[in-house]
Amino acid sequence: MSGAASRRKGADFERALVHRFREAMPEALIRRGLQYRTGQEMSDVEVPCFWVEAKAHQRTNLRGAMRQAVETCPPGRWPLAVCKDDGQPPLVTMQLDDFIELLSEWWEARPR
Repeated sequence: MSGAASRRKGADFERALVHRFREAMPEALIRRGLQYRTGQEMSDVEVPCFWVEAKAHQRTNLRGAMRQAVETCPPGRWPLAVCKDDGQPPLVTMQLDDFIELLSEWWEARPR
């Protein structure tokens, strides 16, 4: 796949993720992150509380995507890698400690 086609595929996946997150969080400001070449790190999709690294390839490198999310994630957010292999549904990956923290917050906030 050419570089332009690969970038288009990635941008299409990011737009699809924006749509899915907006469905789940309608009042939240969710948008694609602007990818500047200034060295400033931005998440691929801006979502409150999460730092999203999105990858869509023939075969994604899940661990590499997660490593990139963890390394660039600012304090106060949970790093996520959302990866999609061609012809397969997307997968979300996060570190276990972060997942347990998120689960604990959800558990405490749930209606009783």
